Amino acid sequence: MTLAPRPRSKAAIGSIVERMQELVADDLAAVEVLLAERAASPVAVIPDLSGYIVSAGGKRLRPMITLISAQAVGKTSRATHALAAAVEFIHTATLLHDDVVDESDLRRGKPAAKAIWGNKASILVGDFLFARAFNLLVETNSLEILNRLATASTTIAEGEVRQLAAMQARDLPTEDYLAIVEAKTGALFEAAAETGAMSTGSSEHAAALATYGKNLGLAFQIIDDVLDYGGTTTVIGKSVGDDFRECKITLPVIIARRRGSDEDRAFWERALHPDTQSEQDLAHAVHLIRATGAAEATVQEAEAYAALAKGALRSLPQSVYRDALEDLADFCVERAY
Repeated sequence: MTLAPRPRSKAAIGSIVERMQELVADDLAAVEVLLAERAASPVAVIPDLSGYIVSAGGKRLRPMITLISAQAVGKTSRATHALAAAVEFIHTATLLHDDVVDESDLRRGKPAAKAIWGNKASILVGDFLFARAFNLLVETNSLEILNRLATASTTIAEGEVRQLAAMQARDLPTEDYLAIVEAKTGALFEAAAETGAMSTGSSEHAAALATYGKNLGLAFQIIDDVLDYGGTTTVIGKSVGDDFRECKITLPVIIARRRGSDEDRAFWERALHPDTQSEQDLAHAVHLIRATGAAEATVQEAEAYAALAKGALRSLPQSVYRDALEDLADFCVERAY
């Protein structure tokens, strides 16, 4: 069973991000300067390791959300640039820590930092980047923004611990999975959009953009989870099957288990345990997720959150920036096709 075709080509989907980057090109350039400056340190391993992961770049989705949210309701400023850089540093720090916890060898198609410098250095440089993020947040001269990102960082950590605990369980209710996703991914998307609006000096549309960001983050992570059973490293930035090998119970697995036969459920029970999983199990897991329609059902769940994200933007004034935020919601889902 395959995912239904979509009207936009891969090239068209990719161009959504390119258009967003062009829309805030000057702002992004200022953020890149801050990232390079603040990742510097006289302690040699810090600029080497932090430069390696920061320069790997990715799409800079989270700082772009901050910048475009600000432009959608006002104007960007130096405070907005500092905020966007802080958001990226927080995200990057969590990636360094995640790769150690998850024992991942690849990040965005390249060797993970911990595979080059080791676990201890990755954790400590992650801590350094967190500290740099909060230096930048102080420069926004807003205790409200500082508090919002501090709260988001706490929520992300709680989500990671919750996921770690869930990996010890033999099953995971859908509502628990969604709570983990909302904490791990939705919290930073939410804060990035909300504080982008706040950095303009007005909180009029901050709540709407917070709702947008939270639902966008849910859609984004749910799609990442289904791509783990059929994406490529160039799409999701990690090894295909990482979640399965780490015995994570994600939405496609939850749905496949619920819809499968007793034999299928016995497979999941065995294969999602590190002591009994075999190398051949991933291919069968992908087959079950396709055969039960779990892939399509997972994408439909993501589409529902993307629709909620777009709906939250209706109160914003019409502009190319609001259009870009709507397109980003489409992009998050259409990566699956």
